Formats: sequence, C-alpha cells, structure tokens
Amino acid sequence: MAEVSALKRFNDLLAGLPMTIIGGLFLAASFVLPHIGYPEGESLAWVCVLICGIPLLYLSVWRIIYNRGISKISSALLITIAMFAAIFIGDLFAAGEVAFIMEIGAILEDMTTERAKKGLRNLIALVPETGRKIVDGKEISVPVEEIRVGDIIRVIPGETVPVDGKVLSGETTMDQSVMTGESLPVDKSPGDTVYSGTVNRFGSVDIEVTKDGEDSSLQRLIRMVEDAENNQAKTQRIADKWASWLVPIAALIAVAAYFVTGEIVRAVTVLVVFCPCALVLATPTAIMAAIGQATKHGVIVKSGVALENMGAVDTIAFDKTGTLTEGRLKVSDIIAVPGVSESELLAAAASAERRSEHPIGRAIAAEAESRGMDVPECSGFRMQAGKGVQADVGGNVLRVGSQAFAFGDSAVPGDIQSALDRLRSEGKASVAVVSGGRPLGVIGLSDSIRPETARVISELNSMGVRTVLLTGDSAAAADYFASKAGVSEVKSELLPEDKLSCIAEMKEKSKVCMIGDGVNDAPALKSADVGVAMGAMGSDIAVEAADIALMTDDISKIPYLKWLSNSAVSTIKTAITISMCINFVAIIASVTGVLNPTTGALVHNAGSCFVVALAALLYDRKYPGENKSRPPVPQAAGNSSETAA
Repeated sequence: MAEVSALKRFNDLLAGLPMTIIGGLFLAASFVLPHIGYPEGESLAWVCVLICGIPLLYLSVWRIIYNRGISKISSALLITIAMFAAIFIGDLFAAGEVAFIMEIGAILEDMTTERAKKGLRNLIALVPETGRKIVDGKEISVPVEEIRVGDIIRVIPGETVPVDGKVLSGETTMDQSVMTGESLPVDKSPGDTVYSGTVNRFGSVDIEVTKDGEDSSLQRLIRMVEDAENNQAKTQRIADKWASWLVPIAALIAVAAYFVTGEIVRAVTVLVVFCPCALVLATPTAIMAAIGQATKHGVIVKSGVALENMGAVDTIAFDKTGTLTEGRLKVSDIIAVPGVSESELLAAAASAERRSEHPIGRAIAAEAESRGMDVPECSGFRMQAGKGVQADVGGNVLRVGSQAFAFGDSAVPGDIQSALDRLRSEGKASVAVVSGGRPLGVIGLSDSIRPETARVISELNSMGVRTVLLTGDSAAAADYFASKAGVSEVKSELLPEDKLSCIAEMKEKSKVCMIGDGVNDAPALKSADVGVAMGAMGSDIAVEAADIALMTDDISKIPYLKWLSNSAVSTIKTAITISMCINFVAIIASVTGVLNPTTGALVHNAGSCFVVALAALLYDRKYPGENKSRPPVPQAAGNSSETAA
C-alpha cells in the first residue's frame, strides 16, 4: 500500500503544472535546436516524454485495471499507444508532443472543476452542542446527543433550538429562515411546532422533544446535502466518451496503412494525427474562457460541468425570499381610519415600535425615520412576545400588534377587519394600531420585490425557459408575489425536503436550475442539475452548495448566464467539429505519405491551437442583452402594490 501511495504522489508531481511546463520547454528545445545546427538537441524530447508520458501511462493502465466494460478504453490509451509507436520509430518529438498536449488538457480541466467543500461543515456548525433540560423543575445543561424524545427543554431568547419539539409553555417569536426561508419571523405559542436550527428571538419557552438526534430537521437537512453531493455523477471528458470507437478505428486504419504500403512510418503517423488532443482541449479551454468572462460580470462558476449543464437547462426554479425579493421587511400599506392621516398613524406606531427589537417594529420605525417624521416619545413600554407592544403615548395607552392584542375584547370595526383580511390575502404581515381604545388604522408590511424581477422572468420566458417559484411562504403570499413577478408556476409552504422532492420531480422531464440564497435551499441547490446561489446576501452554506454564485444581488445576471452557457456549449461543438475535420484530412495525408510523424504532430498541434483560439474569442463576446434598458429605480414603500410578501 505504501508503494502504491508513493507511486501516486510521484505521478501527481509529474502531472502538475510546474513539471508540465518544464517538459514543454524541453520539447520546444528539441524541435528548435536541430534546425539551428545542433542535431543532438533532439534527445531533449526525452525529458518531455518522461514527464508527460509517465502520468499518461499511469492513467491508461489504471483505467484498464479499475474501469468497467468499454470505459477501459480511453483517450489516454490511444495517446499512449501513439506515444510508444513514435518512440519505436525514433520520432521523439512526436511522442513528446502528443503527451504534452494531453497533459495541458488535463490541467486545464482540473482548473475548471476544482471546488471547495466547506459548506457542509458550516451547516453542521449550526447544531448546538448543549441544551437546557428541565429535570425535577431544575434546569441543567446536557449534551444534545443525550436529549431524548419526551424530554422537556428550555430555550431562552437568542438561543438556537437544539431539537425538534412542541411548545408546552411560553410564547415567543422564532426565526425559521434556516429551515423555510421565510423572511417573516413566526410567532409560537403552546401547541406549535419548533424546528432544530431555528433561532428563538424573544420569549423563553419550554419545549417537549418530539424528534431527537439524527431525526431532527437540521440533521435531515445535513444528510440531504451529503446525499446530493454523493449522488452527483462524475462527468467524463468528451474525448473519453468517444475513445471507445476512436481507439479501434485508429488501430484498424494504422494496421491497414502498414499492410497496404508496407511502411511502418505511415502507420505511426496515423496514430499520431488520430490522437484526440483537440477534443481534450475543446471543452476545458472554452469553459475557462466562459468562466473568465462570467467572473468579469460578477458571476462565479465553480465547474465546467455546471456551465455545460446550464446550457441545457429548460426549467429554472426560484426561491423567493432574498432571491426574487429584497429579503427585508418594508412598510407597504398605511391604512388610516377616517379622521386620521397616514402620518399620524405611522408616527403613533413608530413611537412605540422604536424601542422594539422585533423585525416588524424595526421596519415601522425605519419607515418613519426615512420620512423625517417627528416621532413622540413613549413611556411604560412593554412587549408581549408573539402579540405586540404597548406604551403610553400622549397620555393614551397605545397598542400595536395582532388583531386580538390590539382590540382585546372590543369589537373590530368593519373597515379595519376588511383591511386586515385584504393584507392577509396578499400574504403581507399586518399590525393594528389602537390608541386609548380608539382604532387608528392598520399598517401592512412585506418583503419588497426586486425592481428587476419581472423583467428577468419575462426575458427567461422569452428564451423558452419555464420558471417555477419554490417557497416556504404561505400559498396566499406565494400566489400574490408570483402574479406580480410573472412566474408561470408556484409551489408554496415547502420545507427543505419538499423543495428537494419538487426538484426531483421536475428533473424527470427537464434539465433544472435552482436559484436560492438560504441554508434551507442548500439541498435543492445540490440536487438540481445546476445550483445558483445569491452570493452577496446568501448564506455561506448556500454559496458552497451551489455550482454557480452571483457575487451581487442582481438577478438580471441569470439571463446573461443562460446566454453564456449556450455560447460555451456552441463553441465546444464547433471546435470539436472543425478539429475532427482537420484530423480527417490529416489521416488521409498520413496514409498517402504526405505527412510523417513530426509534420503530422505539427498539423495535429495546429488543430489544438485553433481550438484554443476559438475559445479565446468567447472570452470577449458581448451579451446581446447587455445594452437593454436597466430596471427603474425602486420607489419608497407606501401604498404601493409593487410589493409582495
């Protein structure tokens, strides 16, 4: 075993970029020196043959031993045969050239497919190490792995819920974005379910454990990411896919050339020009050029496979919060009762909410501040978790919160009830404002749709791409938003495993791209044919799980990404077609004796250079939609209908 490991380390050293460059320099010297009066310089090609040929021989032998069936025959095997044939007739330059080009192709491909895998470690880090277990009325800290179904645990404000459970006592507000992606915090009271990995924002609650250890929601999420990673098939080089018939054909033509002409040189030349070096270079060079251009536009593509797959995508699934929306609450509706102005209503609500740490309270206070309003001071501030806030403002008791909290046992006026019902039907959060028992009105809040969203969806639809919304939000919020964005299909109230099931279902009939930004999107990002993460505001886990990351929150890059992927695939196909035509002409020239191994290697190398040049053009190709008008600047939130939860 130690010998095998040492051999692999030696092989990896030779296959690395520094040694390959050294081999290339010696190969160039072996070609130049004989032409300027130093014939002994030809022997320098041995250095390239050894540096680039040994990894090639190692790879071809390894595949013969370990690959199954026809996959034992690879492009590495064909090039190895050509290399040994050239050595046999004494043409060291031809032997070194085919090995060198093969190694360059392998290095370029490795550079495009390298990717980090620390996202799973970040996900695991969300699991708390301990929990507050209640035993005989006393609170003790125990390791999470010792918590069992039926135990009672306490979660105080700011703590992460360690296991799934049901609230027994207490009321609070939970940030469930890690599991559902919901932008709005969710109020919890006795009987409600809580999930591991979610964050308790305000009240202290006692929870009865319903799932522990490996069955908890967060652990299931971790396993889904692991499974999606393990189930991703490794993509073979296109040259290897063709090698199963390239090798036999090359061998037959070479043998036929030898028997017909009686010249071994012609047979060796056929093998040299038949080497699929241009095929080996076509994919990685085009993809490197495309990845380089994408980087200039703030799009990080982690692998060539992702770019190729994106070209075939016909369905794009979007997460909502933070992807098609801004990902933060804003005041969207200010509905005052007759006799009360919008400014009076907002100022009254902000006077109490300015002391609140709840996202709804902060959004109301921020809206008043953005309008430069004079907000009166309050006293006697009190907050009831999951209900609302109460304070003394101008000698009156002001209540801002849920309908039940604000009105108590009093009847709710019809116009207030109608406003609350409408806001709920649109999937918006809402608070009622009551001062001294007198209703002042209702304030609605929502996550604002990105100004470019509708244009992006329209552009994708015009490209023949089906768009789907996958969200953990309510059906009302999802439907309202989809109607504003123009998304053709909606699936709502989804947990991470539900999103995963939706992706799997769509993959049966389509090539699917998933776009998201949250931890809850990680399994779907991994499972989709292509995963795209919002890098600027998205979680590290989502970015690491995805194949492509947008380094800004500009989703207008999605149509550009689709165009670039299509262009890369088209460039690859064009390069392969033309290089194969060059090889076909070179084979005829080899059989007829026009080319020898050295000149054949040069012609063969010209095809490889053409492939690289074609890929270079892709780097500077302009996106046709680049000069389209930009989306309008978003307006300040108010009574606008251009916001959605």
